[in-house]
Amino acid sequence: MSTITDPVPVSPGQRRGTAPARPATFGDAVRSEWIKLTSVRSTWITLLVALVLGVGFGTLISYLSGSHHATGGFGHHGIWDPTSVSFRAIVIAQLAIAVLGVLVVTSEYGTGMIRVSLAVTPRRTRFLLSKALVYTAVALVVGEVMAFAAFLAGQAVIGLNAPSTTLGAPDVLRAVIGAGLYLAVIGLLASAIGALVRNTAAGISAIVALLFVLPGVVQALPSSWANPITEFWPTQAGSQVFAVVRGAHTLAAWSGFGVLVAFTILVLAVADVTLRRRDA
Repeated sequence: MSTITDPVPVSPGQRRGTAPARPATFGDAVRSEWIKLTSVRSTWITLLVALVLGVGFGTLISYLSGSHHATGGFGHHGIWDPTSVSFRAIVIAQLAIAVLGVLVVTSEYGTGMIRVSLAVTPRRTRFLLSKALVYTAVALVVGEVMAFAAFLAGQAVIGLNAPSTTLGAPDVLRAVIGAGLYLAVIGLLASAIGALVRNTAAGISAIVALLFVLPGVVQALPSSWANPITEFWPTQAGSQVFAVVRGAHTLAAWSGFGVLVAFTILVLAVADVTLRRRDA
């Protein structure tokens, strides 16, 4: 004689015969952001542009500066610093890193995909931190590759006509590593600004103003105002981490970098608060 048993209850959303779905973790969010970032062709194009600017243009500047030094152009105009010469193009390359940092966030708002992303990752702090972590890691790798390549190529061509330096010289290795760290933080800052303004044009305008426009405006002020503002301006202070020769009215290398990091964390915290309070 057979008996009839009740079927095993199935929870909503679970198909019969399948394992129950597990909650999404921070690692899942990171993997999702990695796929989003690396599956878009514009990501690789922008990073390639950054490398071409930082290394290619930097090598050209190094060669021209070395040739100028050989003709006596630097003979009576201050200290010859071959390390800083190699990194002059990083000031331009940082714009590509910053623009991509903004796009990493704002592109989802432009296409409306932000609603899907937030539905999959309802914890908005987790969403923002995973996106920021992935892009900062990518910017760090690209930044370090750029810094070492720009330095080595720059010193090679500088050495043809002028005194060059090596990684073993005082503070040089710190400056080279610091250049990559600086670019990574600039990428993080740009992503935070993108999350704050949620618009590509506004985000790019804000980061360009922060990097180039406002520092230029400050230089037009009387020196009694310009010097202290420049000393503590986040991006200006942060750039001291890849300087070997410290200029007047500047912070020490790691102190200046600390100012940039603190400012970036502040902007990221404000972006997190606004992201949690506003609708997608």
